[in-house]
Parts: sequence; C-alpha cells; structure tokens
Amino acid sequence: MQAAELAEQYPLVDIDADALEATRILARGRLPGLVVTERGRPYAVLAGSQVVKFLVPDYVQADPSLARVIDEPAADRIAARLRGRTVREMMPSKPTKLPSVDRDDTTLEIAALMAREHTPVVAVVRDKRHNLEILGVVTAARLLEQVCHVE
Repeated sequence: MQAAELAEQYPLVDIDADALEATRILARGRLPGLVVTERGRPYAVLAGSQVVKFLVPDYVQADPSLARVIDEPAADRIAARLRGRTVREMMPSKPTKLPSVDRDDTTLEIAALMAREHTPVVAVVRDKRHNLEILGVVTAARLLEQVCHVE
C-alpha cells in the first residue's frame, strides 16, 4: 500500500499559532502530539509530553515533592501559562523533525523512516524534495493497523 492510501487527516498547527488553542486541539482529539507546520510546510512533531512539561513550573519539575503541596485550585490554573504564548514557545530547543514521505512511498519505506527517526507520525507530501503540500499523515497506529491486518 502506498503512503497516499494510508494517509489520514490530522490536525496541523502553525508554529506561531496560539499555544492554548493548539493544546485544546491536542486534548479534544486525544492526540499523542501535534503536527507543527511553518509557512504551510512540515516542521516538527510536538509531543503531548512536551506540552505537559511546558505547563509544569520549573520549580515543580526540579522538586516533584512540591506538587503535593500545591492545592487543586492552583493546579487548575496551570493552563493560564499558555495564554498569550505560541506553539513555538512550547517547542523543545531541539524539536523532533517531522519526517515526510512522497505519496507513492511504500508501507515498508514509511515503517523504516518511522523506525530510523523514532517518530510515531510522518507527513505525506505531494513533493518530498521541496516538502510541499501536506496531503495527510501516516501514524504508527495506522501503519500497524495495515501491517497487522486489524479491522
């Protein structure tokens, strides 16, 4: 099966999009991460765990025992850290590149790329050489569904 046949629609967010809205897209879709674009081209994968890391204050990350002493109303306000921020600000210093495949790449080519790049998602593009026009994505779940003949 070729990439174009495996591709599915997946929310795309621009790197300069509002961080709170992007996080809501992630949460509503129960997605493992966001596909981030820059000027319409594949850019990176922003893992949900990175968004969570952005939300948790540095002092709590440094000393997790502090999480126990912060009351729930204060914890509920953690999302306020996203207001006025962009997806770019949530990205790690070395973002996980969003690999791409041509529409006619095979299942094995996609699997090899996912394995090599340690990514659960790849973009399917019309012209890989120029990384143009995302047609959809292939997720690891979709690939495994095809390979294992899951219905």
